[in-house]
Parts: sequence; structure tokens; C-alpha cells
Amino acid sequence: MNQTSTSLALTMKAAAELVGVDYPTIKLGIDSGTIPTVQLGPRRMIPRAALLRIFGVEP
Repeated sequence: MNQTSTSLALTMKAAAELVGVDYPTIKLGIDSGTIPTVQLGPRRMIPRAALLRIFGVEP
């Protein structure tokens, strides 16, 4: 099974792949505050449920 389909938090690259957009779109959404992130140690991760809700994708 693809880790992206089960992970509760995603990297920016994995988030872009999941919703079918490019990395700069995800980065822009984060920088503008549209896409929320959480800091997990040195990594900034995107909550999967929030990302899917923002893009109108049913989990």
C-alpha cells in the first residue's frame, strides 16, 4: 500500500502528489496560510485530513 494513502502527516512533496498539484502550489498554499502545517522535529508536515478537506477530496 502506498504510504501516502495511510500517513496522517505528509511531506510537501507527498502532499502535492496526493492531490495532483505541483510542489510550488503546495509551498504557496503553506506560505499564504491556506494549507496548515505542523512542525515535527526538523520537518514541517501537512496534516492529511486538512489537506484533503482544502482540496475537496473525500478521505
